[in-house]
Amino acid sequence: MSTTFKAYAASSPKASLQPIEFDAGPLRDEQVEIAVTYCGVCHSDLSMLGNEWGMTAYPFVPGHEVVGKIVAVGDHVKRVKVGQTVGLGWTSESCMHCHQCLSGNHNLCATAEQTIVHRHGGFADRVRCHWAWASPLPEALDPAKAGPLFCGGITVFNPIIQLGVQSTDRVGVVGIGGLGHLALKFLRAWGCEVVAFTSSANKRDEALQLGAHRVVNSRDSNELGKIAGSLNFILSTVNVSLDWVALLNVLAPKGHLHTVGAVDQPIAIPAFPLLAGQKSVSGSPLGSPSTVDTMLDFCARHDIAPTTELFPMSRVNDAFEHLRAGKARYRVVLQNDFAS
Repeated sequence: MSTTFKAYAASSPKASLQPIEFDAGPLRDEQVEIAVTYCGVCHSDLSMLGNEWGMTAYPFVPGHEVVGKIVAVGDHVKRVKVGQTVGLGWTSESCMHCHQCLSGNHNLCATAEQTIVHRHGGFADRVRCHWAWASPLPEALDPAKAGPLFCGGITVFNPIIQLGVQSTDRVGVVGIGGLGHLALKFLRAWGCEVVAFTSSANKRDEALQLGAHRVVNSRDSNELGKIAGSLNFILSTVNVSLDWVALLNVLAPKGHLHTVGAVDQPIAIPAFPLLAGQKSVSGSPLGSPSTVDTMLDFCARHDIAPTTELFPMSRVNDAFEHLRAGKARYRVVLQNDFAS
């Protein structure tokens, strides 16, 4: 099999993506090679494109929400096989021997490899990863829609597992976008009473359709006051600073305020509300392979899929502009249309 891959890459920060070919080298013993069918477009791809986090290597091939078929496996690959449809997210490899990996927290491995950090990602005809991070896709899930589950989906599903959210809990989701719309779907199916927080009045009806029982204006102190002390769990999915004290006041005693949004400013939290109500503030990265499997099974059982818009991969720059302009409803997916 040829080791020459086709991809779309940017040569410098914020540059448009252009077709390239590169030699991927020999397949390693525990790697699988995936023929990309679909790949989601995540806001993290935009951040990496602009080197906003200071860790982008150019030429840069984005793409970490891959769905495709395994076309080759290394000598010591387990769990998956050639011909199987799998997904690949932000993490492409972990060491498998540190304390975190051995305890099932592979996503916390200190030496984990990220799919688009110092290596080429999934805006390509093929991509590689360690077999443990190639997650088998249940047949009930549509491959054309499933890609965003492997980043956006697991980002908001993992806290539900890690914080032990109960089906009897009253919960809130801040931000009704690429992450938030999936959080609403998950938490509604989980059995929770779900409140959507948004500052956009035009998203009220959409939030209700996506699973919210109630919508609250996150900038209206009167609306926030009416639900003070009522929520067990609030998940913030936005990457901007919020009125953190107001959100803490909405929490019930022992409630959790959890962020998965990459806010680039310090989160100012006074100690007294935490002490008085035994409340906590936390964050988390994506999830382990086993948690990804749990999420996929949950989606298959409850018929949950991201709300997506489809672009051919050859229009990747148009897709980026669509996302950058805030027009995506709610995740963009690229379909591989490289000439064979």
